[in-house]
Amino acid sequence: MSWNSYPPPLSAKDPNSFAYPSMKDRVPIILSKIVDHLTRKRDKVMAEYGGEAGREELKALIGSLSQLRYEVMTNKPAAPLRDSRVDKSEWNTELENQIEKASGEEMKWFDSAWLWMECYLYRRIQEAALMCNLLKNFDVFADQKQAAFSSSYPAVSSLTMYVLEAGHAITEFVPENEIQRYFSEFLQVSLWGNKCDLSISGGSENNQVGCPLEQLTKLKPYILLDDTNKIYQILSKVKEAQGGRGGRVDIVLDNAGFELVTDLCFADFLMTSGLVSEIHFHAKAIPWFVSDVTQQDFHWTLKQMSSMNHIAISQLCRRWKRHLQEGQWVLEVNDFWTMPYDYSQMQERNPSLYDQLSQANFIIFKGDLNYRKLVGDLQWDTTTDFIYSLRGFSPAPLCSLRTLKSDVVVGLKLGQAKEVTEKDPNWMINGEWAVLCVSEGCRTSS
Repeated sequence: MSWNSYPPPLSAKDPNSFAYPSMKDRVPIILSKIVDHLTRKRDKVMAEYGGEAGREELKALIGSLSQLRYEVMTNKPAAPLRDSRVDKSEWNTELENQIEKASGEEMKWFDSAWLWMECYLYRRIQEAALMCNLLKNFDVFADQKQAAFSSSYPAVSSLTMYVLEAGHAITEFVPENEIQRYFSEFLQVSLWGNKCDLSISGGSENNQVGCPLEQLTKLKPYILLDDTNKIYQILSKVKEAQGGRGGRVDIVLDNAGFELVTDLCFADFLMTSGLVSEIHFHAKAIPWFVSDVTQQDFHWTLKQMSSMNHIAISQLCRRWKRHLQEGQWVLEVNDFWTMPYDYSQMQERNPSLYDQLSQANFIIFKGDLNYRKLVGDLQWDTTTDFIYSLRGFSPAPLCSLRTLKSDVVVGLKLGQAKEVTEKDPNWMINGEWAVLCVSEGCRTSS
């Protein structure tokens, strides 16, 4: 089936879609919050970035972001990028390709594909910093991400204590069903950690107050598609095929803060249990969608945890750093994750990354944006088969762990969407419902 036989992409031109209020309200609020925060932080920025020169650059940065907000609200066409970052030419070429594909029609905030324009938004935010000299590496979202992590301390404390407890239990002889129970718990904690998304909350605080471990039973009915057992079976079969040595898992990260901690705790369990022997984490190369994990966020989190006077947190952090030093854990960064492409385009656009992912025995994609890119952010019927919706993307067996924050979902049973709508009309966008779905290969019919 050719690309133009698939459903059309989600777009803000549909006033009944979540894309429309996102562009109309949520995006301007995010930009306003950045400007307000930078304005309040003026003196600190001046102290850290060169006094009066820093003030002038901050003024220019704020002006660029205010201009971007105006462009969004007035539906101006997407303009070519002007900075000197290595991905600029590819972005501008892709913009030209999109215009050509639309028979010369310009890309606009409320008229074009939502996924493309939303990615372009965050690249433009980065452009505003890159056009500066002193502030070119400034992360306008850093303070929000760090505050979200700090306020989640009680949940981090409870979770890390449980990780140590589980680790001690499985070093003794425990039956297989106990290991599988722990696996299910940590997998689902990682799933529900995805609720902490600052881009969905418009940049407002969206912190984890309690530990999800205590809520897993209550949250279970909110998982609309649950392939937990299938994931465990895949990893177990790899281990068996490799003579008792666990395979390699790649985790494509989503949010910093508490969600990253849940991912690290899940990864720790995978290693301690022997289900996995090598884990590659994939982070963003630039600040992205407010709270996405960058390389700097990853290392900042470990540094903060190392300094905490907490036996479980500090002990686990030492272990995680050792995994990184010894190469059992690897942190990868690739510009593809911050391009506007969906993942069906990866093999063509970035074959080296596709080949790299193909070396994994299993890939875990975290969060809403990764899900949208997996299924193309298209207007799929909710009963469409998940594997079919990937449109050929199959570097290795994979799964998506995602709480729903946009109006695209596939793989549901006939009538299931109607049933959930009657319970919660906002189920597709409020982050209260989730899917945990697996693909083991390609499928050519829906």
